[in-house]
Amino acid sequence: MKIGLCGTMSVGKTTLVKALAELDLFKKYKIATERSKYLKDLGIPLNTDSTVNGQIVFLAERASELLHKDILTDRTIWDVSAFTMLAKSIDSGFKSSLVNTAMTLKDQYDIVFYIDPIGTNMEDNGVRETDLEYRANVNQEILRLLTLHPPKKMIVLSGSTADRMKTILDNIL
Repeated sequence: MKIGLCGTMSVGKTTLVKALAELDLFKKYKIATERSKYLKDLGIPLNTDSTVNGQIVFLAERASELLHKDILTDRTIWDVSAFTMLAKSIDSGFKSSLVNTAMTLKDQYDIVFYIDPIGTNMEDNGVRETDLEYRANVNQEILRLLTLHPPKKMIVLSGSTADRMKTILDNIL
């Protein structure tokens, strides 16, 4: 099964994937988690500074994840597309092209879990943007893209990590 977690920054996507990875059910899965520090160390600008090259790398990562039979990832094409749409240095023509390209992959996800940021505090991991307005804008853009380009199956997650885990398990078992 190809499972993607989707949502703005600092909503617990990586925490949730790491917790799920501990379960026997996910032992055979390819687990893909946050690579921001690694990418930043490569010189790829993140967040509001994102570039055409950076967004192509991010989309290539999502596409490569979907080559696995069983994948559990804390990023999806909707996340990449939202950050692309909000990038200040990327022109609108490229934004549309990347989103259209990304959305050709949407039906490869068996299920997408969108994580609602309400009630989740912003944490500074030293890499991600910590501006609350930008976080809200990313969330709004993800929701817009999910509406325009819906996945085959989407479930909204909220509550604690344990609550979210239960909802995921209830929907994939």
